[in-house]
Amino acid sequence: MPRKRTDPSGPSMDEQHLDIVIPDTLRGKRLDQALAVLLPQHSRARLQGWIREGQVTVDGHVPSQRDRIKGGERVALRVSWPEAQHDAAEAIPLDIVHEDAELLLLNKPPGLVVHPGAGNPAHTLLNALLHHDPALARVPRCGIIQRLDKDTSGIMVIARTPVAHTWLTGQMRRRLIKREYDAIVSGELTAGGTVDAPLGRHAVQRTRMAVSEGGRVAVTHYRILKRFRACTWLRVQLETGRTHQIRVHMSHIHHPVLGDRLYGGVTRLPRGLTERLRHAIRDFGRQALHATALTLVPPGETRARTWKVPLPADMRGLLELIEAEQDGHAKR
Repeated sequence: MPRKRTDPSGPSMDEQHLDIVIPDTLRGKRLDQALAVLLPQHSRARLQGWIREGQVTVDGHVPSQRDRIKGGERVALRVSWPEAQHDAAEAIPLDIVHEDAELLLLNKPPGLVVHPGAGNPAHTLLNALLHHDPALARVPRCGIIQRLDKDTSGIMVIARTPVAHTWLTGQMRRRLIKREYDAIVSGELTAGGTVDAPLGRHAVQRTRMAVSEGGRVAVTHYRILKRFRACTWLRVQLETGRTHQIRVHMSHIHHPVLGDRLYGGVTRLPRGLTERLRHAIRDFGRQALHATALTLVPPGETRARTWKVPLPADMRGLLELIEAEQDGHAKR
């Protein structure tokens, strides 16, 4: 069983001891490669770190990660996870959707920054997570494996253990975690589609992303949920997960997300809208983007599960107003 150790010269850590006999079938592999096969719950980088730090012995000797396996070696591994201590726990309310020993799923409100950084050193989701579960201090990034922009709301998954973190980041890397968003975009689309356009940093404004030939592959699928005169309600599915991907791709096809001050430009509205609706659309306080559903295979399981969260009140209210105004226009 894991046990807590406090080292007076360093941070506290959880520790576990493992003894492994390496089978002959792995003969010729490097030590880190063999351990990655035998301990798939840990990332290769984490295993390499433990070897470098002297937490692994082979037949009683401290090895190099490049040492080749002959087969039959007895490996002793002292698994430990140092705690991050530089971020403070803060009593910020969390909307918990699901919680078990390995995972935490929550519904992030708009306006909440995910990670501390320049301009936002505190009062973030990470600070709230440390208050909810102090043990997250020993998980990389406190278990956060995905980002939502400050003003994007919706469902997020948090890994509660280092093993769950490795499991989920592996699924993310292989594009096995499915993410669906609701977006209200400017203009009236006639059909769903796919945007396949690489993304990279803007050449001049480095805080922005842009479609770029030299960028990373980025693919966004979208379908129409409801079409209105001034805008369209979309269900969007990410195939990749680049920074600001949906916002940049929707702007790229000339249907930016409503309320997007960074990529939206001036919102052009058709004639005949009431002043109330014009103000509601133009003054919407954030990008109208919400992470609605998340599908993944939980650690140790073989079947995928899906979690969903409802639209937040601001987006729901905007859609209700648009629909009511459109119905009223149709009756005139």
